[in-house]
Amino acid sequence: MHDFLTAALYQFVELPDFADLQMPLLACCQAHGVKGTLLLAAEGINGTIAGKPHDVRAVLAFLRSDPRLAGLEHKEAPAAQMPFYRMKVRLKKEIVTLGVPDVHPALMAGQYVKPQDWDHLLERPGLVLVDTRNDYEVAIGTFQTAVNPGTHRFSELPAWVDKAMAEGGALAPIDGKLPAVAMFCTGGIRCEKSTAFLRAKGFSEVYHLQGGILKYLETMPAARSRWQGECFVFDERVSVGHGLGPGDFTLCRSCRRPLGEDDRGSALYELGVSCAHCHDRTTALQKHGYRERQRQVELAAGRHQAHIGIRQPGGE
Repeated sequence: MHDFLTAALYQFVELPDFADLQMPLLACCQAHGVKGTLLLAAEGINGTIAGKPHDVRAVLAFLRSDPRLAGLEHKEAPAAQMPFYRMKVRLKKEIVTLGVPDVHPALMAGQYVKPQDWDHLLERPGLVLVDTRNDYEVAIGTFQTAVNPGTHRFSELPAWVDKAMAEGGALAPIDGKLPAVAMFCTGGIRCEKSTAFLRAKGFSEVYHLQGGILKYLETMPAARSRWQGECFVFDERVSVGHGLGPGDFTLCRSCRRPLGEDDRGSALYELGVSCAHCHDRTTALQKHGYRERQRQVELAAGRHQAHIGIRQPGGE
């Protein structure tokens, strides 16, 4: 039985008064006991929230009561427990940070491709498939034949595109013509911005997966899927598979990388403290703090209580 509902949402839309929306939106979420993080910017809204199903839907209804957000789409997933500890509504320059001015996804994004049509598109000769997510996300799952830019944050993608457009690069012109490109990400938001960026760079034929990997995994049966591995998600579920069922990865509480069975079997892994990726990047004092946090988490679990712990780095 799943008592909670998680809703991931975003929309690129002109919100010049976005700062005025912060407190009413936070008050609505708090009144309904909904937790998570929502980002507001002049270019739109982005985030993930969770709570009791009727409370989450009440917040979604509140958002859609603004005519500019009437078409807001979201993706739902059940959760056995509350995946977030707090509710935050933050004001940002961008709802997903690319760091390039004059890129307007609401006006310039590439062509949507529905999940059921995606595999057919990928069979097209000469098409370049680009995974726009961060390297640690790509490491646990991606589409066959996808190019991994090897970025650590989304704002590094423009520099990669510039290099990839050079002679011999993955996006270099062939016979003087830029290739057709298909891009994908977790929920669709990074794709919209990255395809708009490519169009600004002169690419005329750019596609992106509508609803992102999550919609593809929800829609496509595993037996017919081109997806390999699991999909990282930015909440306590850590990863999901086909049908959006929970995956096998856990989270390092120090560096927030997803950890598989082999990672957890490493001699350098310590639950709640560090993993092989970060053990040499934290001080003894930091490790002491993480160990104390883990002790408090275990004590709270023994009392059947949630423990919010300390704020960790992470996110997109």
